Amino acid sequence: MDSPSGKPSLLERLSALLSREPEDQNDLLARLRLACDRNLIDADALTIMEGALQMSDMQVREVMVPRAQMDVIHIDDSVDKIATFVVNTAHSRFPAIGEGKDDVVGIFLAKDLLRYYAGREFDLRDMLRPAVFVPESKRLNVLLREFRVSRNHMAIVVDEYGGVAGLVTIEDVLEQIVGDIEDEFDFDEVGDGIRLDQNGRYRVKATTEIEDFNQAFATHFSSDEVDTVGGLVIRHLGRLPRRGETVELEGIKIQVMRADSRRVHTLSVEPRAVEPDAPTQ
Repeated sequence: MDSPSGKPSLLERLSALLSREPEDQNDLLARLRLACDRNLIDADALTIMEGALQMSDMQVREVMVPRAQMDVIHIDDSVDKIATFVVNTAHSRFPAIGEGKDDVVGIFLAKDLLRYYAGREFDLRDMLRPAVFVPESKRLNVLLREFRVSRNHMAIVVDEYGGVAGLVTIEDVLEQIVGDIEDEFDFDEVGDGIRLDQNGRYRVKATTEIEDFNQAFATHFSSDEVDTVGGLVIRHLGRLPRRGETVELEGIKIQVMRADSRRVHTLSVEPRAVEPDAPTQ
């Protein structure tokens, strides 16, 4: 149908651009980007469509919260201890564990604390929702469909040996479609995990392994309990740190430059007087 002005409508122009069936996903993406260049769709719409297409090629392991950064409650914790932990971490859901992180007995919803403070009977075990377990290799589009059907918002990720590798939420999946907010502390995904900044400090990905961090900064942190430098900071504080928070370990100052309610992303490291053997830009 022609528009009142006699000019092709937006839908007609977009249909004309996609009149020939795309050969593959790359071809489709190229046409969508061309449509954006011609102002047929805006940049936000393009980002969402690109994210939706690329998500089908991604696996849970690529977006999950690693085991070391999981905030969990213990099945034997007191209500007051749980309430304090909920306030400090500001999550709405928590895996509840028994002997350790491999022993997830259910999912606790923070809102269920209202029963206790309303004077009603409260039994943590009775409050737990069943935990959903998914393999690291599950594709995100499949997981999103399962989240929608089951109305679950969190799943526990297990490795090939059945051990807990991390957790994933529906927000982690949706973020791959709508994108997250990048700031000046973000890294390119393919870039080095340790970079020299202009002020003489080093920007370090929180997922940098302890061994690599030790080699770069001549430190001797143990990797027995944590695998990453982000996990090291979390273990030292006993909680997820806030942006701007600073800790000093082995004479090295580590400041949290980027973090959200579930994980640490980027750290700023001020080394000791001895120059570390770290990569530079």
